[in-house]
Amino acid sequence: MLLLLAVGAVQIIASLVFYAAIDRQSVREDHARRVAEFLIVSDRLHRLVPTDTVRVMTTGHLDAAIAATPSTPRSGTRAAVREIRGYVLAWEKPLADRPLFLDIHPGRLGHRDLVGSMQLADGKWLNFRSTDISSSWPIALRATTMTLLITLVCLGIGLLVLRRLTSPLTHLSEAADAITDGTAMAIEESGTRELRNLARTLNGLQAKINDMVMQQTRSFEAISHDLRTPLSRLIVASDFVSEDDIARIVASSAAEIEAMLASLQAFLRVQHFQAELEPVDLAAAVRDLLAGVDAPTTLSAPVSSTVPTFREPLLLSLRALIGNAVQYGSRADVTISRTPSDWLVLIEDDGPGIPEEYFGTILDPFFRLDAARARDTAGFGLGVPMAYRLLQRFGGRLEFANRETGGLRVTVTVPTTAEPLRGGSPPPLPAAL
Repeated sequence: MLLLLAVGAVQIIASLVFYAAIDRQSVREDHARRVAEFLIVSDRLHRLVPTDTVRVMTTGHLDAAIAATPSTPRSGTRAAVREIRGYVLAWEKPLADRPLFLDIHPGRLGHRDLVGSMQLADGKWLNFRSTDISSSWPIALRATTMTLLITLVCLGIGLLVLRRLTSPLTHLSEAADAITDGTAMAIEESGTRELRNLARTLNGLQAKINDMVMQQTRSFEAISHDLRTPLSRLIVASDFVSEDDIARIVASSAAEIEAMLASLQAFLRVQHFQAELEPVDLAAAVRDLLAGVDAPTTLSAPVSSTVPTFREPLLLSLRALIGNAVQYGSRADVTISRTPSDWLVLIEDDGPGIPEEYFGTILDPFFRLDAARARDTAGFGLGVPMAYRLLQRFGGRLEFANRETGGLRVTVTVPTTAEPLRGGSPPPLPAAL
């Protein structure tokens, strides 16, 4: 666009310079023609009616006077004067035999006037002044207007063409963002040959990454499923151990492994979770979630909070985040609010909070901030990463902030559009573990 604007500016400037030169030429020719006609008519009129010459020949642009001596005793030496004199003699060749002096003098309002004297047949001198020889002729204005219009039309056409040419680049950029967010997106193989090749390569790359991660996810799911068989035997065997302490240790360890496997399977399932947009009453849905929480909770919501969103991904994310709040604090306070562009769900706890330098790290699976979270608490560091990946895949956002009064504030931007999932044929791309 800047290149087109630069070309258009150069075109306009060049046209202005070109037509200004033409304009100056046309102005001088026009004045020369008017002066030549004035001199011929004045000479003939003076021969017929000498007393009426001044009255008849004086106009709004030409002042005439008859005197015994010339008001312009000699011609000016400037090139413009010589050029106009040449035009006058070219228009009326008989004037070449008459004493004729021309010059340019300053006029009113900064204009330049053409002044001159010509000797008449009776020996007297016709003195005249043609006002404003520097006045612009309409050629430049009309030509500049036409040039500007043509330039604007060319710019518009050029921008449309550029938009069409660069639209594949926009799709490629969106596809790259979708891959980063863990969502596959079909890229239309259009545009120039280089863009078509790049789109084909990205489509193939998405398919390979999708296949690799799906295999990895299925492998982890299979492993976690197969581990349940020996785990079940371990739980049964703990009932036959005679020592109470050993039995308690075996049972608690088996329960912890069981919970870890359940958490891991839930985390793996959300990597290829599918959902559709549907109307959801946020207040009612969150109220149902809080009803199953074994801790003090509060809910603040507007009267109407129905929004089109992805019900199951949103509720799974909120359940994990509310559970995290009551796990590391004594309560969970939930607020539903609306901004001009988004619906927000704020989850606050009164726990120890998280240092800001770890706001990005807590999104990694199995990460535990032991300095702030006691190691003997439940959980395996998968709840927050699971919520983050779900929201990211379906177009939501997750933000963290420490409260001034202590505790952590989690802000969930509710996904309200299917935009991240557009693209058609390729299946959703799981986020990397």
